[in-house]
Amino acid sequence: MKLHEYQGMDLFSKYGIPHPPYHLVSSVEELVYIKNALTFPVVVKAQVLVGGRGKAGGVLFAKDFDELKKVVDELLHKKIKGKAVRKVLIAPKVNVEREYYLGITLDRRAKAPVVIISEAGGVDIEELAKTSPDKIITFHPYTTLELMPFEIREVAKKLGFPKEDMPALADIAAKLYRLFREKDALLAEINPLARVDGKLMALDSVVIIDDNALYRHPELPSAEDEEKTQLEKEAEEAGIAFVELDGDIGVVGCGAGIVMASMDLITYFGGRPASFMDLGGGATKDKTVKALEILNKKQGIRSIFMNIFGGITKCDEIAKAIVEFLKKTPDAPPVVVRLIGTNDDIGRKILADNGIKAYMNMEKAAKKAVEIAYERRGQ
Repeated sequence: MKLHEYQGMDLFSKYGIPHPPYHLVSSVEELVYIKNALTFPVVVKAQVLVGGRGKAGGVLFAKDFDELKKVVDELLHKKIKGKAVRKVLIAPKVNVEREYYLGITLDRRAKAPVVIISEAGGVDIEELAKTSPDKIITFHPYTTLELMPFEIREVAKKLGFPKEDMPALADIAAKLYRLFREKDALLAEINPLARVDGKLMALDSVVIIDDNALYRHPELPSAEDEEKTQLEKEAEEAGIAFVELDGDIGVVGCGAGIVMASMDLITYFGGRPASFMDLGGGATKDKTVKALEILNKKQGIRSIFMNIFGGITKCDEIAKAIVEFLKKTPDAPPVVVRLIGTNDDIGRKILADNGIKAYMNMEKAAKKAVEIAYERRGQ
């Protein structure tokens, strides 16, 4: 589970890692409550779970309160790499004297944490590793229990870190390692770790928690829940994996692999998927009807492609669900069905008796769904 920047900063505060003061707002109206606490100029950062948000227009600046209102309104009505911005972080724009990179992640091959440090911060660490690998050092701590100050100092000397930054660097690294270990993180990153007015502080946070350890951390907020749409939350409550996309062809299947393959086919034939919807194995009639009802609430869908390969899923259950859904929802977009597997002969007969063609070939079905969507775009 990836945390938002502000949630990572909250953890930094609890572990004593210094960072600039910040405020979080989800509307322009909320700015009036923090107006007197702001020091201009400020940086305004969209809180979205994507990388490279700065290059995508998700980080803006404001020199006064009037400009801040415009910037906040702009970001809250923007999508960054397809993600809607629901909150923005506001912090004072600081005078950065120097930028470093500090991160801790898992080395799966060594089955141990690995510390990554560089005297060139504020840039994409993956790109830096390609272009200037000599500026990065990685090492495994002597003990997995804690990070010793001398370990950081040894590495920092090799990279040419100034002596005056050594004590603060070692202290922050030790605290970041403690956070990484105690919160079962897969990644804890500060980029940049900047010197501001002679002091080191975190100007950004990236924290990813191991999903398998979340039961041990009920205190952690669910950042991903904040990102979900209302329909995605409704589907989750019904036990259906559903992600809304920007296209106009709803994609439904039984299993993540076949759903992804279906999306690839739709794209290959020139269509645009509107959803990733996985009913899961053994989907019942009622669950399938519920899934189609949720999908039908999404605006702009012109056709639905259902790709069912029945193993533990019974094709006759799916067929009954499609018939029931279409009878209850006569204005629903056309449903194109590929049906094969357990009880597929029964399922195809149920559909045929109700005037619905069931394809056996997934390519032909996907192409038909794209053709229908294309025709309906002109309506």
